[in-house]
Amino acid sequence: MGSMAKKTSKASPDLVLQASQLSGRALQLALQSLLTNVKADEGAMLVVHALDTAGQHSALMGLSQSIRVNVGGDLGDFACAYNQAAKVMIRGNVGNGVGDGMTGGAVRVYGRAGDGVGVAMSGGTLAVYGHAGNSCGAAMCGGEIFVRGDVGSQLGVGARRGTIVVGGNAGNRVGEAIGQATIYIRGEAESLAPGVVETGLRERERLRLGLLLINAAIKGDANEFRRIVPKAIYEEEKNRPRGEIDPSWR
Repeated sequence: MGSMAKKTSKASPDLVLQASQLSGRALQLALQSLLTNVKADEGAMLVVHALDTAGQHSALMGLSQSIRVNVGGDLGDFACAYNQAAKVMIRGNVGNGVGDGMTGGAVRVYGRAGDGVGVAMSGGTLAVYGHAGNSCGAAMCGGEIFVRGDVGSQLGVGARRGTIVVGGNAGNRVGEAIGQATIYIRGEAESLAPGVVETGLRERERLRLGLLLINAAIKGDANEFRRIVPKAIYEEEKNRPRGEIDPSWR
């Protein structure tokens, strides 16, 4: 069992996970013991540290606890998949499938990520402060994805809802088969998928994106970004009388 102690300062974790406790039953038992034996200060979250991670696959999956997790090292594939409530900060790189199926919480990766960032996520915030691979945000149904660097091909493929923000460039076929999801990009796209267009931001979108960038701790001016949406949605917006409110806008 990982070592636990009463928290004496903000720098002291409530639990230190060993390498053998990053996944499966060992992880759940360690967290269950933490929540049973240690209570957070009022208005604070319990803090968990994970060190010597050695690029393990399937680490920290399915976290339903409202805790803060600090990871010092690389993680492998499917890190933080199905995250529900935890706030995870990873100071390292991750493999494929980070944040797969997320429904809530927040995951921040201070490194690069492989393919499939945030696939099928429906809530929460997922931020990558390096580059990311192909199929970022594929089939997402909600939530927010931020990538400060470049992404690979098929950005947002099949995304139904949610927001994807890319600070760098993107590969080919951006926005393929997207629904009401919104993609913001600052760099250049190698190519757009058929049926989507690139357009500027309206005032309310600039304000919203500005707030999203602040919340994700990403420096940048919303005016530097463009929006990628289905052509049908773009045409509907153009034909809507000025001042009319779109009830589906979030």
